[in-house]
Amino acid sequence: MDSVINQIHGVPLEHYLIFCSIIFSIGVIGVLIRRNVIILMMSVELMLNSVNLLLAAFSVHWGDSSGQVFVFFIMALAAAEVAVGLAIVVMVYRNTKSIDIDALNKLRW
Repeated sequence: MDSVINQIHGVPLEHYLIFCSIIFSIGVIGVLIRRNVIILMMSVELMLNSVNLLLAAFSVHWGDSSGQVFVFFIMALAAAEVAVGLAIVVMVYRNTKSIDIDALNKLRW
């Protein structure tokens, strides 16, 4: 019975931890290495989605729905981030004709 509690529909919780840490690490590497604004936004979304998956897995594991409620808040935050981020990208592209982060130095006085 204890082994059934420690598994989420046949998948152990450790597998979720490993998978989410790999996805989060890929997102961090994308933020640190890439200079394209769209790739940066995708990397941040990848990190947020890995946290969402982990919160949902822990929520099911512990039998508490508060993790799933946090997932909805994070999804709302991600939607707002995408809307504001895309608006910034459009304005930067209009001013510099590039979406490279290094081109943002041209916007200084």
